[in-house]
Amino acid sequence: MANYKYRGRDTGGQVVQGVIEAASESSAAESLLRRGVTPLAINVESAANKASPEKKGLFQQRINHVDLIIFTRQMYSLTKAGIPLLRAMEGLAENTSNKRFSAVLHDLVDQLERGRQLSSAMASHPRVFPRLLVAIVHVGENTGELEGAFLQLSDYLEKEQETRKAIKAALRYPMFIMMALVAAVVVINIWVIPPFAQMFANFNVELPLPTRIILATSNFFVNWWPLMLGAVVVAIAGIVNYVKTTAGKLAWDKFKTRMPVVGDIIMRSLLARFARTFAVMLQAGVPLTQGLGLVAEAVDNAWMSGRINDMRRNIERGESLTRTARSSELFTPLVLQMISVGEETGRVDEMLFEVAGYYEREVDYDLKSLTARIEPIMLVFVAIIITIMALGVFLPMWEMMDAYRGR
Repeated sequence: MANYKYRGRDTGGQVVQGVIEAASESSAAESLLRRGVTPLAINVESAANKASPEKKGLFQQRINHVDLIIFTRQMYSLTKAGIPLLRAMEGLAENTSNKRFSAVLHDLVDQLERGRQLSSAMASHPRVFPRLLVAIVHVGENTGELEGAFLQLSDYLEKEQETRKAIKAALRYPMFIMMALVAAVVVINIWVIPPFAQMFANFNVELPLPTRIILATSNFFVNWWPLMLGAVVVAIAGIVNYVKTTAGKLAWDKFKTRMPVVGDIIMRSLLARFARTFAVMLQAGVPLTQGLGLVAEAVDNAWMSGRINDMRRNIERGESLTRTARSSELFTPLVLQMISVGEETGRVDEMLFEVAGYYEREVDYDLKSLTARIEPIMLVFVAIIITIMALGVFLPMWEMMDAYRGR
């Protein structure tokens, strides 16, 4: 699909112009004729002439998930109140505190005034509006249920935001503990152990193995910390660049679902997102295969996206949703049974909402108990580190005290 600038005459003979989205010039001409516009000139729109207020900048405000939630909720309220779409968009553009998002909304207003559909205008800002959001708005426009489309989107985005916040909050504590532990080990090796090493050297005695290990580690930290710091920076940069590649992102996203303790939680949260997103798409009237394609992008996990795209291809070959879901090996037998019942009764969207609720309840329970599960592991790890440090420092002192008493 491309954008075409046109100039023509309407049924009253007046000259009109604007932008239309079509697959080709002939398709654009046919669309204009169906609207009652006789085209005089049709030219593909130059990429240089397209406005891109959402383009990233160093000091520009970010357009985040919360902005989209507010936008969809306000659009639902305004369309439900019967306010015309163009007037509602103008009001939101003027009252949005995010200047960058306000510029995007002003551009949407400009495109609406030129005769474009809202979904087409939103599609011209892919960095702001996800394809899933654009697809549901498009279905709402075609079915006359734009108000319901915005309600679905606002509920969906709010639930997504709640799940993301819960996962981040649950992982914040163990991450903080790990960083504090690493910092403590570095500080002890560079500033605490060296004075003891000097004291032990003055005694000129054979030191126990734990002490020798600690002193060697401390000596390595003191002498080679610039090299270690550089190695850490290079390693992090290498990992980041690798994850940006297709193979790296696939490997990292798969590893996240296999991580100890938190891997199961991440996996179930992804499945909950898949089920809820797919249910919203089907409820909005998006075709099954197109909905799976959009859901594959919405889950934000390359490994799972590949599995979902495999499901889509199998359905395109004529297989049932239940069979493709079973072959994906993503779902539990209970969930597969729910999907099968939904397919048999023609209520797949309702069953998928139930599946999403099932996974979300599991994720909520696991997140609440995550701290209780991680604390013993962290305590054992900290205890081992402290024990090694204590033995390394105090064993020589005890041996010296025993030797002094034996004199």
